[in-house]
Amino acid sequence: MAAAKNAFYAQSGGVTAVINASACGVIETARQHPAKIANVYAGRNGIIGALTEDLIDTSLESDADIAGLRYTPSGAFGSCRFKLKGLEESKAEYERLIEVFKAHNIAYFFYNGGGDSADTCHKVSQISEKMGFPIQAIHVPKTVDNDLPITDVCPGFGSVAKYIAISTREASYDVCSMAKTSTKVFVLEVMGRHAGWIAAAGGLAADEDNDIPILILFPEVEFNQDAFISKVKEKVETQGYCSIVVSEGAHWPDGKFLAEQGTQDAFGHAQLGGAAPVVANMIKDALGYKYHWAVADYLQRAARHIASKTDVEQAYALGKAAVEMAIAGENAVMPTVHRISDEPYVWEIGKAKLEDVANVEKMMPKDFITEDGFGITEACRQYLSPLIEGEDYPPYEKGLPKYVTLKNNPVEKILNTEFKL
Repeated sequence: MAAAKNAFYAQSGGVTAVINASACGVIETARQHPAKIANVYAGRNGIIGALTEDLIDTSLESDADIAGLRYTPSGAFGSCRFKLKGLEESKAEYERLIEVFKAHNIAYFFYNGGGDSADTCHKVSQISEKMGFPIQAIHVPKTVDNDLPITDVCPGFGSVAKYIAISTREASYDVCSMAKTSTKVFVLEVMGRHAGWIAAAGGLAADEDNDIPILILFPEVEFNQDAFISKVKEKVETQGYCSIVVSEGAHWPDGKFLAEQGTQDAFGHAQLGGAAPVVANMIKDALGYKYHWAVADYLQRAARHIASKTDVEQAYALGKAAVEMAIAGENAVMPTVHRISDEPYVWEIGKAKLEDVANVEKMMPKDFITEDGFGITEACRQYLSPLIEGEDYPPYEKGLPKYVTLKNNPVEKILNTEFKL
């Protein structure tokens, strides 16, 4: 029997309330197969940890602390926004990855991230084969934006959706109580550069028992200022107040974001932030209504205290499935969530080829957005509702969630050669 090889696990991009649940699934499952996987090394600060040979020895973490990752938000090993480009353009970086993997007897690569990470994972699989040191590269899906194709949902999204739906409902109750003599409009800005899934979740705040006037600004719908102002006026005049959920990716007909700052992030994307005040001031200038606005920002993706049970279970299951697929000999694939039914919500683990996932964005279907462009349809509600179901509270101590902080002890370097990023 061939000797067991090591595995490398890394977290990439913006973290979520449940990405550590996937890490838990990966590490716990790997520990159950010592004949195949000797150890799991984690990259400190994502893929940068591999490039700089800064690896974390997860075998030095107790079973209890690894289990505690299931309840802990953020990225336990550190994440990064560092994109490896094409094989030729970033050849030195890919070769460095394989060099480090070879030095540390790493045969399995689990990359936990979004679309860019799927692309990197695919390329690592390709170049490792060419270099004569095959790596089984498995992508573990994660993104609050819910924009990966093929999978029914991306881990991280359900918990953000739950947080936004709850926040929109609670803030709306507040505004309603003050609307007669004070605030009439509340604007909540949420994440979502190109896909409006998170903004759509705000629409769940209103239902047959909660007649809340909500308007949603989606990235998929070109912003029409006149139509929007008219809708706000209508809501306030008929119901006394209005709540607005605006995606950071909401944009004018010419493509310019309402929130564009003129700067770029590490991936070369336009730096966004500030759609809420833009919209709020627009309303004040046109209608004179008193307003309040908020930006959910990190709060929406860090809120493990109110995470969706469905989301937590799927995040763990996909981490577990990634290891099982690797052990079974799979390569360049991503475990997915396959929806079998809506009511009751039944799902199973599926599988997608990375070549079909990398650099593909899943937008909101047209039939999920109301004809006027400012709300969600029943089809959208049917899709979203199961994803926010159930509570999976972390343990509490002294009134606060008790989260885990790992030791993150380093693996001794073998190469000891500096690599400039």
